[in-house]
Amino acid sequence: MSLSHFKSILIVAVLFLPAGLCAAAESTNTLTQVWHFKLSGAATVSSPAVAPDGTIYLGTFQGWFFAFSPVGKVQWKFKAGLDIKSSAAIADDGTIYFGARDRNFYALSPKGKLIWKFATDAWVDSTPAIATDGTIYFGSWDKNFYALTPDGKLKWKFATSNVITTSPAIAADGTIYFGSHDKNFYALAPDGKLKWKFATGGQIDISAAIATDGTVYFGATDGNLFALRPDGLEFWRLHTGSYTAASPVLDADGNLYLAASKNHISVTPDGKLRWSSGSDVPMDMAQLVSADGRVYGSVPWMHLGVSDRTGKFDWGFHMEDNLTSAPNLSRDGLIYGTDGSQLFALQPANPAVLEQSSWPMWGANPRHTGRVQIQK
Repeated sequence: MSLSHFKSILIVAVLFLPAGLCAAAESTNTLTQVWHFKLSGAATVSSPAVAPDGTIYLGTFQGWFFAFSPVGKVQWKFKAGLDIKSSAAIADDGTIYFGARDRNFYALSPKGKLIWKFATDAWVDSTPAIATDGTIYFGSWDKNFYALTPDGKLKWKFATSNVITTSPAIAADGTIYFGSHDKNFYALAPDGKLKWKFATGGQIDISAAIATDGTVYFGATDGNLFALRPDGLEFWRLHTGSYTAASPVLDADGNLYLAASKNHISVTPDGKLRWSSGSDVPMDMAQLVSADGRVYGSVPWMHLGVSDRTGKFDWGFHMEDNLTSAPNLSRDGLIYGTDGSQLFALQPANPAVLEQSSWPMWGANPRHTGRVQIQK
């Protein structure tokens, strides 16, 4: 996409209303800003998590963890000891889990009360994943990967040789996948035993996606996008030309969408490049796929961008700062995202639900449970 194209988008882009909770404003490109909330000096890189009742959860670098109503009102906030970079994951019973840089992992009730916290030996930036039996998985900068029971007890931990910042991905058979800065991608059984590990040429700091057939996709800082079979054998790898900085998402046909350096790319399930849509600056946020054929993600010049599945740019929403996290999509079609200091809610002219695929967004679903979506 050319620089002139982006400049033209800026002319028609919707500008945010004054700071704080704001009324809706109709854009010239069929996008309505429903509300936005200024975090009052707080900054965030967390992706908002959305509960089935519409509550939105978000942590900030100032250690505040917020719960917002679907209309953008703060329902409660909780203070952790230090920065929160981890995004939240929401369990089936509504319990909210996240990590913080005070070295603790937290469990909160839907009312914002501390249920328990679990101490590690270093920062916890990894967003947790939640198994069907309620087991919570996450990594830490102390180089360990943890499994906790729903009541906060340690089930087991697995040691790697470097920090773990990625969010785990849980397969249909319960296998847990994650990458480490030690350049290895790991597959663990639910009892914590190593099934296999796969060596790459660079550290792994983005999360994996899982296809319906069990194929696992992930990127590394060696510039490769990898596809592995459930037994750990390499299916294919695609060199994207540079650092693959965003976690892949999948549509119902199994096609992948992700950002790789200065390109949005789409890849077939067998590893063929479908298209590449370039820009002038790097893009590193995960995307999401809606059921109406749209793909949402960050684009330069401070935009939440939307394209169709051929890579053709459709419209963009101009923010006051760069998009800092993967967007989320509510059941009623509202799009949530952050631009560093604000949480915003946007509504397309024709809202659509999330794509019915195995991994349509970062974290697999709006609750960020990190487990493959089984299609019925």
